[in-house]
Amino acid sequence: MSLWQTLVAALRALLSNKLRTALTMLGIVIGVAAVVTMLSLGEGARESIEGRISSMGANNLSIRPGQRRQGPVRSGAVQTLENGDAEALRVISGVVRVAPMATGGAQAKYLAANRNTTVIGTTPEYFAINNLELQRGNALSAGHIDGRRRVAVLGSEVALELFGNLDPVGKRIQLKGLGFEVIGVLAAVGSSFVSPDDQTFIPISTHQATVFGQDYLSGITVEVAGDDWVEPVQADIERILRQRHRLLPGSESDFNVMSTKEMLEAVSEVTTTFTAFLAAVAAVSLLVGGIGIMNIMLVSVRERTREIGVRMAVGARRRDVLLQFLIEAVVVSMIGGVAGGAAGIVGGVLLAGWAQVDFVLPAYAVVLALAVSFFTGVMFGVWPARHAAGLDPVEALRFE
Repeated sequence: MSLWQTLVAALRALLSNKLRTALTMLGIVIGVAAVVTMLSLGEGARESIEGRISSMGANNLSIRPGQRRQGPVRSGAVQTLENGDAEALRVISGVVRVAPMATGGAQAKYLAANRNTTVIGTTPEYFAINNLELQRGNALSAGHIDGRRRVAVLGSEVALELFGNLDPVGKRIQLKGLGFEVIGVLAAVGSSFVSPDDQTFIPISTHQATVFGQDYLSGITVEVAGDDWVEPVQADIERILRQRHRLLPGSESDFNVMSTKEMLEAVSEVTTTFTAFLAAVAAVSLLVGGIGIMNIMLVSVRERTREIGVRMAVGARRRDVLLQFLIEAVVVSMIGGVAGGAAGIVGGVLLAGWAQVDFVLPAYAVVLALAVSFFTGVMFGVWPARHAAGLDPVEALRFE
């Protein structure tokens, strides 16, 4: 038999049991769909997070508190960054702006509407450093900081949920039972990791002294003059802060300084690992689907034993029989792979919309889906095909 005749015979055998064939390929469909969905979702989340970090500026340095250590275990952030630390960094050569930041959670209220929001206490430089633009109203000013004014700039989502289509500027909201005048609303940034759309910004002096009663910082963001300044400024920051925190030479710093590039590398490493983990978990269903193919093919061999005997009796070679059953397994797997790939794309779009991240379909995901489908068919079809080809023609003809 030619390859084409073998293929036609295999397709005819599959179509003679449509329901069983469909149920057999269902495991492959689910497995491939799960893998494609997880890969696209992971890539979309990575690009969303990296896009948000990149939008902060390529020449930014982020300073965060270190973690408390108990023996080999790290737990919780230490409260060592102070307002004086931020002021001390302004004199470093190459530093353009410095923005201290304190964070806390609160419920924002306006009349009957309310929303949980992250309250950021900061200075006017914060908006410029992070490329945040105003949709309406004004940003924080030095006068607001000096006077500990109760004013707030709302993220777009916070403003929308509290005020709907109303103009929030000039109206008053409540944060932790205190009244704040809304002076501005930020333009929407879009979904991302720690999105400003869900945040509320108030003067850092008001945040620390009036609202949350804390005298430490959650972080400091430093903008430097250019790429050539990043490393020397980073070294100066570490030197100055270690001196201010009275850390002995050789001791571990109680803070972390990261550039935008380092943050991107760290995020990329984490998201890549996480995506690979999700894909590996999803691939388990591919294994189950492959076992299903092998099981059904063995049943098919048993049901068609007399047919195999007749074919061999009239001149079919063992390799013809082996190729026919192998093709049947591969065809089932490949059709399931194509259908699973399409289902995975649809699932990825839906999940990306639900998770509010960009949908990204990496080219390798499609290639991987088809390649895995092909090799699954081959691997789990070889045994049944060899079993069929190894039948004795005489015994096969006598089989009932």
